[in-house]
Amino acid sequence: MPASAPLSVRETTVDEFLTFARGRMQPVPIEQSPAWDAFDAAVEGREHMGRVVVSEPEGAAVALVSLTRYRVRGFPYLWARHAPVMLTEATPQAESAVREALAAYVSKRWPDTVFMRLHATHTDPGLRPLLQTVTYDKTVVLDLTVDAETYLAGLSKKFRYAVRQSLKHDDVVVADETDLDRADFDELYAVYRETAGRDGFGIYDADVYWAMIEALRPHARVFVARRTDAPSEAGIEPGADAAQGHAIAWAIITLFDGGATYYYAAASAEARELDATVRLLWDALAALRASGATHFDMGGVDSELAPSLAGVGMFKRKWGPDVAVAPAWDVPLRPFTYRLLSLLLKAKRVFRL
Repeated sequence: MPASAPLSVRETTVDEFLTFARGRMQPVPIEQSPAWDAFDAAVEGREHMGRVVVSEPEGAAVALVSLTRYRVRGFPYLWARHAPVMLTEATPQAESAVREALAAYVSKRWPDTVFMRLHATHTDPGLRPLLQTVTYDKTVVLDLTVDAETYLAGLSKKFRYAVRQSLKHDDVVVADETDLDRADFDELYAVYRETAGRDGFGIYDADVYWAMIEALRPHARVFVARRTDAPSEAGIEPGADAAQGHAIAWAIITLFDGGATYYYAAASAEARELDATVRLLWDALAALRASGATHFDMGGVDSELAPSLAGVGMFKRKWGPDVAVAPAWDVPLRPFTYRLLSLLLKAKRVFRL
């Protein structure tokens, strides 16, 4: 597609959006799926604005975008998580043309929008580093069509041993507790607070994670590792009694269109002693295979762009090699206001110090 090719943007239906997206033979990002709309609706300050298709003059679709409205310091912006979903090769020229078309569309449709937050493989003078939050350009993706034993044989000898040792702890039970209620989640959140305090990262209030679980079910699965007094068989135990033992590790894993994503996870010091995070993930992968998942995205790992992810990167790379993905960038639509917002946030960080 020539860099100068004029592209058009129009609203599209969920059905058309999914039909186009599934034609790529890759899982549709859950953040771009209709399942995510319910989560946006459940979180204060978010509003799903709709889906659009970007097309060439002759009508061929080249990209898809689902847009959600957010605010930072009172200023509105639109975030297309893991989008544009490119339907053609993501060359620098193609990505630039799509951004230009989206910028013109958004500026006309929602003129108060200060910036768009989009993902892009290639750098460009029009892209800015994110004002807030961490993005990443590397992840680890596992092929779940490979059976467990074949996959295990491909791991390093040291980590293969760690997996097998983790399965020998008869006092650790891994269960799918997706049907938990709000009171049950308080126990899991306490483990998350311990994890965040130990590893030095910030977390949201418990209600945000609960909103995600409740809004996305059955597309958000909650797996929990508990330490018990009674031995049990290895593997996921659907419907296991949540009162059996105490939670030492857990994970929220999303699942849509065959693609699973390791979204949030927590582990106590006790879990580390028992390699419970390894056991949890191993059993969760078995359950996801049984659910028909074909890909498992472990989320971001460290790189020059995201050095703060070094800790989780060490763990995730044990499961497979990292691969490149498109990071998020800000695209200013009202440059003066965006500059002012950038200065306000910088001043806030300075005064915190």
